[in-house]
Amino acid sequence: MKPTTIAAATFAILAGCTGENGLTPHQDADRRALENARDAGEAQDCVIRRNIRNTVVLDDQTIDFHMHGGRILRNRLPGGCPRLGFEESFSYRAPTGRLCSGDLITVRSSTGPGPACPLGRFQPVEIAPR
Repeated sequence: MKPTTIAAATFAILAGCTGENGLTPHQDADRRALENARDAGEAQDCVIRRNIRNTVVLDDQTIDFHMHGGRILRNRLPGGCPRLGFEESFSYRAPTGRLCSGDLITVRSSTGPGPACPLGRFQPVEIAPR
């Protein structure tokens, strides 16, 4: 196949993966999570690491920490973190078993470690269904 044919086929495949707003289903879910969230209590400085079920990176400044038991704690990184929203992957160290405001996360990418950025406070949020 010629390179132009491959490029056209790739575009056609990718175009089929987006909705009417031009976003992939994953990007659309992230957008809805940002738009449809409301604060649900007092922000806290730390979380216990073993209570984190999973994390969802929404953009360069926002990470939702999904906790065991169903709570969502949103962390808005004070200065943002370049490439975090693109890579959607990060690592951290929590030697005390707690992850706290001011602790550093490091963006992970296929080319190695990226920037290290401090966390903000953990704000409980409720995300309304669409």
